[in-house]
Amino acid sequence: MLREFPPPPRAAEFSELIKKRLGEVKDSGGTRETVTVDWNGQQQHVEVIDLPLGGLYFNPGTHRIRAQRSHDAERDQMLESDPWGSQSQDYLKFLLQAEPTNPNIRDTAFDKLKESLHQFGQNDPGLVTHHGVLVNGNTRAAALRELGVQSMRVGVLPESFTWADINAVELSLQLRKDHRRDYSYVNRLLAMEEQALLGRTPEVIAKEFRIKPATYHQERWILSTIRELIDRSKSGGGVALRLVDWEGDQEKLKELHRLYEKLEGADRDQAEVLKELRLAAILLDFSKTDVRHIDEIFLQKDYLGDRLPASLQHTAAHAEPATVSIPGLGMEVPASSSAVSAARALNDQILRATAAVRSDQSGLLDSAKAEDQALLDDARKAFDDAIDAAGRDARVRKRRQLAPARLADACADIEQCVVELVQARASHSLDEEAFDDAVLRLRDSLRKLAQQAGRGVPHPGDGVGWLLEAAAAEAS
Repeated sequence: MLREFPPPPRAAEFSELIKKRLGEVKDSGGTRETVTVDWNGQQQHVEVIDLPLGGLYFNPGTHRIRAQRSHDAERDQMLESDPWGSQSQDYLKFLLQAEPTNPNIRDTAFDKLKESLHQFGQNDPGLVTHHGVLVNGNTRAAALRELGVQSMRVGVLPESFTWADINAVELSLQLRKDHRRDYSYVNRLLAMEEQALLGRTPEVIAKEFRIKPATYHQERWILSTIRELIDRSKSGGGVALRLVDWEGDQEKLKELHRLYEKLEGADRDQAEVLKELRLAAILLDFSKTDVRHIDEIFLQKDYLGDRLPASLQHTAAHAEPATVSIPGLGMEVPASSSAVSAARALNDQILRATAAVRSDQSGLLDSAKAEDQALLDDARKAFDDAIDAAGRDARVRKRRQLAPARLADACADIEQCVVELVQARASHSLDEEAFDDAVLRLRDSLRKLAQQAGRGVPHPGDGVGWLLEAAAAEAS
């Protein structure tokens, strides 16, 4: 959500320095460097100057690390209450250097950027507000500070720009096709949400992000699902999953949405159960190819049911009532089916256990964490066995379907051959000898097919019976 930040400390003093340096550049009469920004559908050229790096502030509202802020709830709260304090700025610097999917690890891309700046210097200017808050170039500023550089080339936005203007400019710079480092996945979702909260239509937002409107709606569904799961993962101790926990699951979540949309219209309960089970498998860190085995057949054959340990089983006895009353309206609507309730209950256990195990909160007892880890281990083993069984059966089904599928392809090729034979004869371009050789190869292939199709079939169907008769007649 868009937030208006107060001016940083000594903002007026730094603003005077910026005005002075802009005036010096203007009065110098030499070639002036500018940087182009997109604002309100127009291009605006702003002057570039050198500013002391120590006086610039990292942007607490940057989209680049919006999701990663949830990595440390305590420091995130401090950043929310005092965005310009040294501890908050240090936290921003830490996140700018960190791996998006796991902030505990330093990002190798940051070190490559630092090495490039060390060898070649700063090629492109950053962008700052009139108070010295970095709008573009936060990561470069962090790298330059580690290198001990004292100043940074930056373009200066007009003094009249609001925080809504600043966020719009940052987003437009990030979405340029030639931009070298994209936002992480969840940060893109948050940026789209922010644009929607500003009242922009899905079509406009999709165009800005260079995606189709259908993809935009998919991304909003995914973010809504992530927020719901975070809320469901909360336990009595205040522990919950974080936005950053979903950074590496982009393709799995997209495939989940496609499956959910496919099934929802025909059977909403089945769609909900598959959604819960796939999300549980994602939390348990199964690969994309493994998660795909959780499909309609996975439910029909109940691969998971008997494999779940007693501590994770939720039968119809735990299901919600058949109807739910709406307070104040005196109406009742159908509740979730027992299968949906059981799947949600299972996933809720996995959500809360995952949140506790991943949490760095000091108040959690080691014994409680060990219990949650044991629950996750049991769940992963059950899912692993179920997915393995589903995978084996899928391979068997595929082998069973290979021969009929090959023959169907051959029929399609023969039908196309009929069309091309007519066309070749009409234009007098048919190679008669080559065609005759190909027909002989077809005869030999059909003989071999008849030999194999007739083995061990005491009562062949009409198709196989015709093939056997044709082969016998041709041989006599």
